[in-house]
Amino acid sequence: MPDPIEKILVRGLNWLGDSIMSTPALQRLREARPRAHITLLAPEKLAELWQDQPFLDSVLTFAPTQTIWHVARLLRAENFSEAVAFPNSIRSALELRLAGIPRRIGLARPGCGFLLTRALPPRPDARPMRILSAGKIRRLIARHAPPATIPSIAHHIHDYLYLTAELGASREPLPPRIFVDTERTTIVSQKLRLKNVREGRPWFGLNPGAEYGPAKRWPAERFAAAAMALQKETKCRWLIFGGPKDMELAEKVTTEIRYVTHEADGAINLAGKTSLKELTAALKICRLLLTNDSGPMHLAAAVGTPVVVLFGSTSPELTGPTFSPNAQIVRTPVSCAPCFRRECPIDLRCLSGIEIDQVLAAARRILNI
Repeated sequence: MPDPIEKILVRGLNWLGDSIMSTPALQRLREARPRAHITLLAPEKLAELWQDQPFLDSVLTFAPTQTIWHVARLLRAENFSEAVAFPNSIRSALELRLAGIPRRIGLARPGCGFLLTRALPPRPDARPMRILSAGKIRRLIARHAPPATIPSIAHHIHDYLYLTAELGASREPLPPRIFVDTERTTIVSQKLRLKNVREGRPWFGLNPGAEYGPAKRWPAERFAAAAMALQKETKCRWLIFGGPKDMELAEKVTTEIRYVTHEADGAINLAGKTSLKELTAALKICRLLLTNDSGPMHLAAAVGTPVVVLFGSTSPELTGPTFSPNAQIVRTPVSCAPCFRRECPIDLRCLSGIEIDQVLAAARRILNI
């Protein structure tokens, strides 16, 4: 009689970028437990991200309106033997406890240790993302303090590998991966009317927004100027990405590119017009993505698209695409960065100090031109 199949649940993360940074841990878990049935629990807004990923056997989703009790009943019906919670939240631990899963792994935090059967202490190399006060920022600048030094071992990818190691997985990092098949890119190309690409004219992507806040956004006019310079050098055309909140910003950039290049089809505004599945495929089509630190940045790198990323208030050592082979980080070394603020209380020197020529040089390195 064959051995019963082990059923492992991974409680996934709630944000696109964080979810993609967890994929190395999922890949390592699959390597360590090849015969197990691995299920991911994720918010329904991310369901399309996880479809057809080879390191998962199934995906369960929940809506924002569904309670902990509803999620726990959903999980209880699956009879999982083990579970690991990626979010460091009481809700995630409580979901696993109420589901009656015998072995429950997560990070220890006040108020939830009893909900887990294995509450791990904080990872020794982890670095919290502490938001600097306006006063602290001004003091750092006044004394010309050197930029903060953050070791690469602090990257969030290691946090999720640390958790899955409790299930026997390797802690050796891998580049994040999201697999996209050719059929999906073909379908999306046709739907978005990208199929009539002129010979020798690649699609480049541009993502001028960032959901976190303006302290992560390079000025839109500089994005447009960089895009127009690259179009002149490479004869590329541009796909402009963003969410519903970025539509006005994206339209401004799109209009400027079209006006200067005298091409109605020189830029296509896709902001707010794509599902997550379509966004994934459209990013895969691109030969290059210019972007702020954002969810689309992580997604593009994970599907294998080269990225040029501009960092301001956040830290590439913690959340950048530093494990991806075709990523260029552009930043200004200033005393107050990273501050992790949504809005800058002074002059946004971390981003305003990044010149267009720096971004063009990074793009040329990736494109080998």
